[in-house]
Amino acid sequence: MNKNRAWQRMLSGRRLDLLDPTPLDIEVEDIAHGLSFVARWNGQTHGNFPYSVAEHSLLVEQIYSNSLKSPEKKWCLAALLHDAPEYVIGDMISPVKSAIGSDYKSLENRLSSAINLRFGLPTKIPEKIKKQIKKADKISAWIEAIQIAGFTKDEADKLFGVVDNKNIDHFTIRLRPPLEVRESYILRFNELII
Repeated sequence: MNKNRAWQRMLSGRRLDLLDPTPLDIEVEDIAHGLSFVARWNGQTHGNFPYSVAEHSLLVEQIYSNSLKSPEKKWCLAALLHDAPEYVIGDMISPVKSAIGSDYKSLENRLSSAINLRFGLPTKIPEKIKKQIKKADKISAWIEAIQIAGFTKDEADKLFGVVDNKNIDHFTIRLRPPLEVRESYILRFNELII
């Protein structure tokens, strides 16, 4: 019986089985490269470059880190890697994820678990940390919506919740070429890896 191919070849030469991913087939360079070329907001942003998932991940990690007095590096790493599965499955907007349902979530969870294991994190991030990262993720989405996606403040407040402006004034999105973002992602990863 002919089995459908469920793996993707990475630039590192690794073959990642999307249905049964193993930590041994995951490299940060592949993640950084893939995420730096995946556009958030389905590419519907202002600017000369797409706003990538890698850039978003850097912002989420920065917001998360700045929200705590002395954050643990491993949880900052978890914040940086929060969307890492998207390096192979892409970034789908929430309405599409909802329409696809549990199959997508299952695939995403398997990839997240393998990625976390690869980099010394627990397969399941503790609920308290997960909520803090999700809060940073929503703040990031609010900032992105206002600064580059053409939303009004009222629209962003309705979709992502009201954000305290005094805590976000110093976060300015600057669109950059994908390879520059890739290097920034790898640099930050190397600062956080334990």
